[in-house]
Amino acid sequence: MITIRYFASLRDEFNIDSEALDWNKKLSTVAAIKESLSIRDAKWQNTLNNKSVLSAVNQKMADNNASITDGDEIAFFPPVTGG
Repeated sequence: MITIRYFASLRDEFNIDSEALDWNKKLSTVAAIKESLSIRDAKWQNTLNNKSVLSAVNQKMADNNASITDGDEIAFFPPVTGG
């Protein structure tokens, strides 16, 4: 099982803050998870394929090639600005 968390505007857009998915070898990268979630509808596809959406695996920044294993936590969030 992997946990997917959505933060800030993504949480509002998808109307969900987290969900659990059964892990399998087809979900072995961040890109594969994005692809799997993107088939839900156009909103999911457009949002998750936006290059500005950031990802983290187990609370460490990660790119689309980051490996995912059973028990991992994956987070998606918009860019964060400071000031």
